[in-house]
Amino acid sequence: MTDKSTVYIHPTANVANVTSIGKGTKIWINVQIRENASIGDNCILSKDVYVDHGVSIGHRCKIQNSVSVYNGVTLGDDVFVGPNVTFTNDRVPRAFNPDWKITPTRIETGASIGANSTIVCGVTIGEYAMVAAGCVVTRDVPPYTLVMGNPARPVGKIDKMGNRIAE
Repeated sequence: MTDKSTVYIHPTANVANVTSIGKGTKIWINVQIRENASIGDNCILSKDVYVDHGVSIGHRCKIQNSVSVYNGVTLGDDVFVGPNVTFTNDRVPRAFNPDWKITPTRIETGASIGANSTIVCGVTIGEYAMVAAGCVVTRDVPPYTLVMGNPARPVGKIDKMGNRIAE
């Protein structure tokens, strides 16, 4: 469980009792964290973030305002998620389908996702990859790759710090 003395939870946040929140994590205004979610050490969950049940978030992640992290999404360590990023978890969404299945999505260590991007379920964004703002990611992103556009396409290789490198 969570040692509440080592985390900051804003009074307006709604955090389920059955969660695991790592030391040094800060949970800000209007955040909702559902049951059985796991959040690592030293994370920042900014205003209006929603973390669905069963979600796993690694250590030192920064999730900006108005992001919903749905069941089936896993964030590795040191992941940055920009404001208003959208994750999906149903490949064929229908309101009338009672048998829908979650399609897992994985964001690997050190990856960054730019503001207003959409991550379609079933993809893996590789280690230290970078998704530019406004992308629609429909396929896996290789490690150390910068993608841009709709649909997102590789435009170059980057180093661990996000700088473009010669190919």
